[in-house]
Amino acid sequence: MATANLSNLSNLTSIEEYLSTTYRPDVDYVDGEIEQRNLGEFDHADLQTQISNILRNEQKAWGVRVVVETRVRVSPTRVRIPDVCVLSASLPRERIVTHPPLLCVEVLSPRDTLKSMRKRVQDFFGMGVKDTWIFDPETRIAHVCTASGTAEHKSGTLRVAGTKIKLSIEEVFSTLDA
Repeated sequence: MATANLSNLSNLTSIEEYLSTTYRPDVDYVDGEIEQRNLGEFDHADLQTQISNILRNEQKAWGVRVVVETRVRVSPTRVRIPDVCVLSASLPRERIVTHPPLLCVEVLSPRDTLKSMRKRVQDFFGMGVKDTWIFDPETRIAHVCTASGTAEHKSGTLRVAGTKIKLSIEEVFSTLDA
């Protein structure tokens, strides 16, 4: 498998080349173009780890699999990498996820905006994902995105309808105070 230096990338890359290349850090693929992801800062990583740990602790009881930073092929020409992805345990195990996850979770980095996340969320919806949650470590707000809109939550428990998946907002953000 090839490893790419992002500064040497040409404007367009084939999906086959993208899927057979290792990028460090990994990148999204959108219609032939490589898109860097903002990550690598402590609060982002801390929150991502907290969310994945809470969800992974319930995998067996909820009948799900929880993975972090996994390539999700949202369309024939797009691959997104959500910070945390929750899949039905009944789905086949895939090197690149092609079946719609039950939930995609994103954590905002300081350079991310909700507006910039909109394209990612729309790609998840286009694939068939019903819920995407966006956590902002700076404001300590969770944004729940569904096809019908986006709602802000500062407290309480987030749930994915029709599943056992739930997450306490207070428990997620508590890691930032530890």
